[in-house]
Amino acid sequence: MSMTDPVGDMLTRIRNACRARHRKVDIPSSRMKESIAKILMNEKFINNYVLIEDNKQGYLRLYLKYDSDKTSVIRGIKRISKPGLRKYVGKDQIPRVLNGLGIAILSTPKGVLTDREARQVGVGGEVICYVW
Repeated sequence: MSMTDPVGDMLTRIRNACRARHRKVDIPSSRMKESIAKILMNEKFINNYVLIEDNKQGYLRLYLKYDSDKTSVIRGIKRISKPGLRKYVGKDQIPRVLNGLGIAILSTPKGVLTDREARQVGVGGEVICYVW
């Protein structure tokens, strides 16, 4: 069975694992998903991620981050651009998530970037998701 939205599946797995208070979550790997995981790690939403190779596709293991009172650092994660309706923005229309408290992840010609990085570089692109 083919999957129509692999990135949406990744975000749903992360959301479900955070709500269930799991320490880690395994996700089938791709370059796009690895770029998103790298951004989540750099922005301190997850502790770490590891690419585990097998004889097939391989998978990403994300180690989730929690506060001292065991609430997830990721309060919300939302898919914006979907396979049925893509959302593109120019460099002047890049959205702010919760007035800068969250991040928007964009797929640009310069690679997968956060909203802050895309504004600095001066490029627009496809809005993949919001994380706060």
